[in-house]
Amino acid sequence: MPLRRYETPIKHGPGFMQGNEAAAEALFCAGVRFFGGYPITPASEIMYTIERRFRESGGVFFQAEDEIAAISAVIGASWGGVKSATATSGPGFSLMVENIGYAIITETPMVLIDVQRAGPATGQATRPSQSDIYQVRWGTQGDYELIVLYPWSVQELFDLTVRAVSLSERFRVPVIVLTEESIGHLRENITIPREIEVYERDNEGNGPPFDMDESRVARMPSFGDGEALLVTGSTHDAYGWRKTQDPHAQERLIKHLTGKILKNRAEIDDWESHMTDDAKVLIFSAGVSARAGFAAALRLRKEGIKAGLIRPRTLWPFPELDEVFSRFEKIFVPEMNTGRLSEEVKKRFSGRVIGINKLNARVITPGEIVSAVKGSL
Repeated sequence: MPLRRYETPIKHGPGFMQGNEAAAEALFCAGVRFFGGYPITPASEIMYTIERRFRESGGVFFQAEDEIAAISAVIGASWGGVKSATATSGPGFSLMVENIGYAIITETPMVLIDVQRAGPATGQATRPSQSDIYQVRWGTQGDYELIVLYPWSVQELFDLTVRAVSLSERFRVPVIVLTEESIGHLRENITIPREIEVYERDNEGNGPPFDMDESRVARMPSFGDGEALLVTGSTHDAYGWRKTQDPHAQERLIKHLTGKILKNRAEIDDWESHMTDDAKVLIFSAGVSARAGFAAALRLRKEGIKAGLIRPRTLWPFPELDEVFSRFEKIFVPEMNTGRLSEEVKKRFSGRVIGINKLNARVITPGEIVSAVKGSL
């Protein structure tokens, strides 16, 4: 699957942009030419922006009657040979999960941007949250792996959305860009690169359209190419034939769907550290909370407390950080939920893990993190 470099098809250089707008522009720059969507706060600007871009520069925009129809259309368009995407928030994601499972088992490349808001249910539609961290990983049933990227800025919403398109095409898997209302509606400086690199879908050769090897990814022909394609949500073999009573086919399929991600983690894992070389305590956080964590670490250092920050940019698969975690005395995990990331850190760190949980649908602040850290030392 070739990685190709393209001249960015929109005006490049420095600018000032909203996060949701940056995500939409990134989809277009990475070659997405089908978007199936349904408006939902706080993600709607992605749909509006890409509709305008498609109208000006080419692409097919489909506003569906609901989120189920939107993701169904995205899957169909992808099998038609077009890079495809959608965007939603937690309640809409809940409606999409069955078809996310279908996209996983059929190895359909697609990108889904989830702009988190306070829940459950309708909750507070215009307020941020980080409570979808488990939903995006475990929302659909069965054994599987997918990829979730988590930006912390408008710039990263652009950069990681481009990367999401590449990863989805490279591994034939749904890739989710997880963000929050606070970043989706944030406006800040951004630089659009002159060129971008994107994986292009592989349809070379004569092999089967599915691969049961634990680490390889098969070529992906499209409907209309002249091949007799079988695409099913049931257990199948390398040619798509249903094998609903074959235990060996089921085992091979699950090992492939999980192995093609886990055995290629060197291409997927992505995390960033700040001030950790001499740190005694670690702040581990993602998204907008990591911005507060970075500011808190700087403030703590001014007060003589050696704090550092690690943040995952690839959230799922969860980064292999066990050895890194072991260097610290304590790990503080600020997040806007009841402790999703804290639980993951506890699985990998034998020392003390202190969750800093904010549940009132407001962004966590550096001062709140500083107070929590100082109160626990």
